[in-house]
Amino acid sequence: MRVPFTKMHGLGNDFIVLDHAPGLSLPDAAGWRRLADRHLGIGFDQAMVIEPARAADEAAFYRIFNSDGSEVEQCGNGARCVARFLALAGRAGDTLAMGSPGGRVGARVLPDGRVSVDLGVPDFNPAALPFVAPAAASEYALAIAGEPLRIGAVSMGNPHAVLRVDDVDAAPVARIGAAFQQEARFPRQVNVGFLQVLDAGHARLRVYERGAGETLACGTGACAAVAVGRQWGLLADDVEVRVRGGLLGVHWEGPGRSAWLTGPAEVAFTGQVEI
Repeated sequence: MRVPFTKMHGLGNDFIVLDHAPGLSLPDAAGWRRLADRHLGIGFDQAMVIEPARAADEAAFYRIFNSDGSEVEQCGNGARCVARFLALAGRAGDTLAMGSPGGRVGARVLPDGRVSVDLGVPDFNPAALPFVAPAAASEYALAIAGEPLRIGAVSMGNPHAVLRVDDVDAAPVARIGAAFQQEARFPRQVNVGFLQVLDAGHARLRVYERGAGETLACGTGACAAVAVGRQWGLLADDVEVRVRGGLLGVHWEGPGRSAWLTGPAEVAFTGQVEI
């Protein structure tokens, strides 16, 4: 079945956005991998599949498939792209709510093309990730790829481990990030953030995403890094997070409050593809 799609990105973290039309059978894992191939397919980090809303006050429900074909719970940059896609298509206003496997997401489409999304309250309960630990703590000791590491762990609707580094450019993102995916204490694997704190309002970040590898930007990863950094007493309420693709803004006022992510959501091109 030939279906229309829109290619979008948030600071280089790229997506295909498509509607789950009546009668459309979604690809299996091998099919998603074929579409994600940057030489033989469209190329993307994640596919965002829009379904009818499951709540009366939501504009839509979306699902997320990684480039390796696995389905995951949440994607911050993807949520921002879906919100702008719906607004551009006239299917929602500039303020909207969406459903997702990771929970309800509020969004604001700003006049300059940026989008802010409410990714919910960061959850430090290890069971929320899940992460095998006797109790919640601000820091955990792990041995990954033979290296002793200290990490923070938090769920942003999806699992994140955050470790502090002196220089993100020199961080062994691919090696350590891939090794984390074999760690038994993360039974559903984990997104791994490498956080360099510049000052209370500025940080640099690289993220190895489970199922996709390192991406140019990771929205939930930026929120997770700020949440952990705040828990460690290193970051403020508002943080400018520089990722490889550009700048993301994170606002988090602390425990019990939602984390807001702001950044650009851009259309690259539209097309049709055989599913």
